[in-house]
Amino acid sequence: MGRLAKRAVILMLPLALAACFGSDGDRPSLMEGTQTGGPQPFPDNFRGDTLALMRAYLNNPVGVRDAGIAEPVLREIGGRQFYVSCLHFTPRETDGSYKTVRERAAVFVNGRGDRVVDRTNEFCVGAVYAPFPELEKMTR
Repeated sequence: MGRLAKRAVILMLPLALAACFGSDGDRPSLMEGTQTGGPQPFPDNFRGDTLALMRAYLNNPVGVRDAGIAEPVLREIGGRQFYVSCLHFTPRETDGSYKTVRERAAVFVNGRGDRVVDRTNEFCVGAVYAPFPELEKMTR
């Protein structure tokens, strides 16, 4: 490859990466200022999406106990409405023991799992939990 061709490739790389990580059009995110795209759709696959989020969130997803999940409800986050599903579970600690129940919230954008939130005080008040055995059966 010639010297000029190498430089052209190097100059085009940032443009190609920008296209990959560009905007999702009307998909609202938690960081944008306005609620674009209208009202949020209900996340029909919230259990599967939550499971995928937790697989990425937990350092060791093996051995989770006492898992429960609440149906998604609309909550205000940053001045906008998003569906939030609350979770509680007891993860296995690094030493193999089990200590306290943890509560987390899965946030959905445009009907898809977007992120896990640690601070759930205002999101999960009054949540009614159903068993979530899929979280307890996770493997690496």
